[in-house]
Amino acid sequence: MREEALVPRLRAQDLRAFEELYQLVRPRLARFVLNMTRRPELAEDIINETMLAAWRALPDFKGESKVSTWIFAIAYRTAVRAAKRIDSAVSMEDRDEVEDNADGPDHGIETSKKTKLLNKAITELSDDHRLVIELTYYQDLGYREIAQIMNCPVDTVKTRMFHARRHLKARLNGDKSDWL
Repeated sequence: MREEALVPRLRAQDLRAFEELYQLVRPRLARFVLNMTRRPELAEDIINETMLAAWRALPDFKGESKVSTWIFAIAYRTAVRAAKRIDSAVSMEDRDEVEDNADGPDHGIETSKKTKLLNKAITELSDDHRLVIELTYYQDLGYREIAQIMNCPVDTVKTRMFHARRHLKARLNGDKSDWL
């Protein structure tokens, strides 16, 4: 809701409104870009390039989606271009783990083990499948928004989610309630 209130000021290229937007989207955007690229040293550059591109394109923002969805789409395309520039693949061992410290240190060892197993299973997904999981469960976006970001049909997003869930289910032992 706060994003929507900023739109008129953003269209007028109000720098303070853009700073507010930056503060709103940066944490989610950083997680998204880091999970997409798997390269911490590249993530900050992509975020900066994304926000600069968004600032320059604000007068053209049509309002057909949320501002954050629009920015995520810019970040997605920017990260894809950056990945093409860097043609060496990153091995899974080189990937730094992205940790969400929201739970704090009082969670038990069992939760930590489950989190590690889940994160490992997610890293084994293809880039497209991992991004659909990321955008759905960690960024709380719907399939239409994800389709806009990834520039693909909604049915493609659904298919990717189906395959991603199937892979995760096969990799993770136990009852569904163990993971919720």
